[in-house]
This record gives sequence, C-alpha cells and structure tokens, in this order.
Amino acid sequence: LEAKVSEDDAIPADALAEMRALGLFGLSIPETYGGLGLSMEAECRAMFEFCRCSPAFRSSFGTNVGIGSQGLVMFGTDAQKKRWLPGIASGEVVTSFALTEPEAGSDSAAVRTKADRAVDHYVLSGAKRYITNANRASLFTVMARTDPNQKGGAGVSAFLVPRDLDGVSIGKPEKKMGQQGAHICDVNFDAVKVPIENRLGEEGQGFRIAMQVLDRGRLHISSVCVGVAERLIEECVRYAGERKQFGQAIANFQMIQAMLADCRAEANAGRAMVIDAARKRDAGENVTMEAACCKLFCSEMVGRVADRAVQIFGGAGYVADHGIERFYRDVRLFRIYEGSSEIQRLVIAREMMKRGG
Repeated sequence: LEAKVSEDDAIPADALAEMRALGLFGLSIPETYGGLGLSMEAECRAMFEFCRCSPAFRSSFGTNVGIGSQGLVMFGTDAQKKRWLPGIASGEVVTSFALTEPEAGSDSAAVRTKADRAVDHYVLSGAKRYITNANRASLFTVMARTDPNQKGGAGVSAFLVPRDLDGVSIGKPEKKMGQQGAHICDVNFDAVKVPIENRLGEEGQGFRIAMQVLDRGRLHISSVCVGVAERLIEECVRYAGERKQFGQAIANFQMIQAMLADCRAEANAGRAMVIDAARKRDAGENVTMEAACCKLFCSEMVGRVADRAVQIFGGAGYVADHGIERFYRDVRLFRIYEGSSEIQRLVIAREMMKRGG
C-alpha cells in the first residue's frame, strides 16, 4: 500500500481497522485499560519490525502510543484514565500532543497559549502549529501558560482538551516534503472552557510532563529510525545483487560494498543503543541522556542510510518507481520533530555535566 498511501495522502480505512484489531493503538496503554501494556523494550522491538514499511503507517497510531497518551498514563487521575485510556487503546479515540507554537518550537518553554483560571474551569486561548494527527484527533494534550508571571516552563500546565469543546478549530493539513498519509495541522483555541478536572497533574507541572513524555517518545522514534534503516538496507542488498554494470553485479564492487557495510554497522549500533536505553528505562533508571543519544544517533543514521540507498540505486533511486526517493524524503523529518538534533546535543551535554561524564 505504500505507493497508494503516498499518492492519495491517506491511509486506507481497512488498513487502519487492521491496525486497531492488532492492538497497535494500545501498545503502551496498560492492560487494565484495554491496551497491550508492552515494556519499553518490547515496544521498541515491535517498531523495529513494523517500521520496515513507510513511516506514515506508524504515524497513524504513533501519537496514541507515545506523546498523545503517555502524559495521561504517567500523570492522569484514576477518573481521567478510566474515561480516556480504553478508547485510546482501541483506536476509537485518536490523540494529539499540542506543544509547538508559531513562536515556540525548540524553545518549548516559551509557550504563549494561555489558560486563565475561572471558578470551575480554565479559559484556553492560543494557537498550536504542526500538530500530528490533529485532523483525526478527538483528544489533545495541550500545554498552556497558567501563570504569566513565571518565566519559562515554570508557569506551564497541561490539559486534556476534547476536540468537541466550543472554540476548538483545526486548520488544513500542511503540504509536506514527505510522509504523505501522516498529517499535521494548526490547532486554534478561541476562549475554550476546559473543566478544572481536565488539568493533567498540578499547575506548573506541564513542562515536566512534556519532558518526561518526550524522553519516552525519543526512544520510540529511535526504534522507528532503526526499522526504516533496516528496510532500506534490505532493498539495497537485493538491488546490488540484481543490478549489473561492467558485466557483473554491482554488489561485487568494493565501493558499493563499503556503503552497504557502513549502513549495516550503523544500523546495528542504533539497534543496540535503543535496546540498552529501553532496558534501563524499564528498570526505572533516568534515561534522559540515553534517550537523547538514541534520538540523535538513530535519526542522523537513517538519513545517511537513505542517502547511500539513493546512491546505490543510482538513477533508479531518484525516480519514484522503487520508493527509495520517497524514503529519502520521509526520513528527513526524524532529525526535526520530538526534539531536533541540535536540541538532543544540548540535552546530552547538560546531562553529562550533571552526571560528571
């Protein structure tokens, strides 16, 4: 279905239904609420395999598994979990994580969307940008400033905002370089009345919630990058064995072999990094640095693998028939979202100074 999804910019309904039936929307949701309750390692291993296909398929359930649900799993009240998690696990409820704004991207603590406290609700006003699955979502985890006198993340709180509240509006899906079938949109909040019981955690905990959610999400994305890289390697090995130049398969040429070897070595390194960090997280360790290392290395690694794939395929890699150019465009996003490579480097260095190495 990859070429069809790219052409139509949509995942077919029957494919979505099959993914829901497999439990993919609830990989990380506790079994108590209808999910599969996978460990971090098991989730990453599942993504190694699933993400051998176009990453647009993973994106259809990625927010339910990661940033769109994990704030609720980690910080939600029993009532909040009972209300929302079963629907998230089944895929009936699609979630989105609304942090990025026109003036707050990498500087995620610079949130301007505000939530003014009233007697029994908050009034939410502002705009979010590039929100994954926003056009399909029925529940948003929204970061908004509740204390305008506090600078940075200290004044930011998190809210569960159903799409059907008055004042919530969704922009048109953006036209993107790659990952057709996975949509991002602006989300606008025009004096939306959000009940107090929809606040996630305490006032001022929003930035902490966002960062803990992103730690987990970065391991998930890293495993996605490994899966895509392994798909590309498989395609390159097959093509290099079939394509003939100068009377022999190009796989016999040492420069082709060197590119294949570099791809394999880097993908293996990425896989090992992800499994190690996932096991540490499952053991209850702080993996902020490890998750950032994985996200940095794996997102950059899959970009290099995709670039070599185009080179190995040559002209065939540049045209659409083989899908290599599509993957080349698709993987470019991994170095940007859920923390750019530059942000990962800052996180790693900061954590090194805290740990003393």
